[in-house]
Amino acid sequence: MTTPPPQGNPYAQGQQQPQGQNPFAQGQPGFPQQAGQPGFPPQGAPVPPEQPRRKIGFKAIKNIVIVVVLAGAAIGAFISSRDDANTAAVGDCMHRGSTSDDNPDLEVVDCNSSDAQYEVLAKIDGSFLSDTLASSKCEAEARDFQYVYTQSGDGKDFLLCLKDYKK
Repeated sequence: MTTPPPQGNPYAQGQQQPQGQNPFAQGQPGFPQQAGQPGFPPQGAPVPPEQPRRKIGFKAIKNIVIVVVLAGAAIGAFISSRDDANTAAVGDCMHRGSTSDDNPDLEVVDCNSSDAQYEVLAKIDGSFLSDTLASSKCEAEARDFQYVYTQSGDGKDFLLCLKDYKK
């Protein structure tokens, strides 16, 4: 009695090929798995419903708007503070943005600008509680000053000695 020759791959040593299936289709990419194979529910099984998408609620929109507004305010404050009196240096020209003597809103401007009203003769760091003390300090630093401007409370106290800018 002779044994029949083995079926399938003669080079597969000891491996058995499944009966009735295409041995070349196993593991080939591009072919979706069929129902009933491992990893898929059997045919006729109920498919679980798709998860509902998360809706953006009122609170999320409100929080986003608040963050955008606060970021805009911070950027605006930074940009507007770049030309304040605290950035002034000797020789800079200033413009008075307010008629109030308590808060003249001095801003640094270009000396060629038509807005230039004052010239900075001296800038002195420190706190000056009275106009007399500020004037005597400016007298020592810049003899031909006409105005004093003191600022305190915004982190850095200083005194500006100013005179009218003549174009």
